Amino acid sequence: MTVIGLTGLGLYIPERTMTAEELAAASGIPAEVIRTKFGLNQKHIADVAGKGETVSMMAAEAGRRALQDAGVAPEEVNALIYFGSMHKDYYVWLAAPRIQELLGARRAYAFEISGASAGLPFALKAARSLMLTDPALRHVLLVAASTESMLLDYTNHRARFMFNFGDGAAACLLRRDFPVNIILESAFLTDGRFAEFVRVPAGGAVLPPSHETVERRLHVLDVTDPARMKEMLDPISLDSFVRVVREALARSGCLRPDFLIPLHTKRSLFEALLSALELTESQAIYLSDYGHLSAADPLLGLHLARQEGRLRDGDVVVLLSAGTGYSWGATVIRWGRSA
Repeated sequence: MTVIGLTGLGLYIPERTMTAEELAAASGIPAEVIRTKFGLNQKHIADVAGKGETVSMMAAEAGRRALQDAGVAPEEVNALIYFGSMHKDYYVWLAAPRIQELLGARRAYAFEISGASAGLPFALKAARSLMLTDPALRHVLLVAASTESMLLDYTNHRARFMFNFGDGAAACLLRRDFPVNIILESAFLTDGRFAEFVRVPAGGAVLPPSHETVERRLHVLDVTDPARMKEMLDPISLDSFVRVVREALARSGCLRPDFLIPLHTKRSLFEALLSALELTESQAIYLSDYGHLSAADPLLGLHLARQEGRLRDGDVVVLLSAGTGYSWGATVIRWGRSA
């Protein structure tokens, strides 16, 4: 039976940080609220002008580190998938070919998958499916990055739930016929009623860029109706997370998770997830020193869990994400070497 295993992980995290106190000064929200309710001590901010920390640069460096971790040369990569933020180096532009060139992975074809912050489970599902059906795909590199902190206006409290957005990149390398850290099944849920709530209002076909859109600050993230979104989302959010976790576990032939690696959420939702899945905090990662890096969160968490020695052979690990639009996704990994 063909199996797809995860053989390398890589991160790129900018050095520059924004602390809870600095975020408080910018937003007017007390630092204690940011730490306890937002669950954020600090986040990292890309230095595009000084260090060239664009999406493509950070994703390529994370990919390079994932290849080094796996002991695989760039020329051995057969396909490269970018699944990170839609806010990239340029507008209406593919980062994947640029990342392929920066890595020197010239034998790989490169393309992109967009699932907003839910991108990782979608990318793992697509990559695994491709590899199971195409024997020529021995190594597939998944890369993601985010510079969405650039899209925040901290004076706009309609978008305050996004004030945890930080910058950075993560990558993983998948290998065919590799019975270690086996990628199992995924599950997804989309509720399109939320499609219009969160967006950058200007720059697309509906409202093209103009002097007026710039003057009105319409090129940053906004929420059309925060109260209505909260009213609709709060009753279903936890249940939707739990639903995709349980469905992914059932499809994978697993009864329960041993370890949960979710995207960064408010602290109360994280604690509710642990309670619903009957897990303790020692069985999960919470990104309080990084914030939310769009689709990269679960790979960042997986890297930290491995680095801290918190994963054991045979652990059932669930990578969990959600993204505006609104979609939830979960992927199960059987950690360590298969018996």
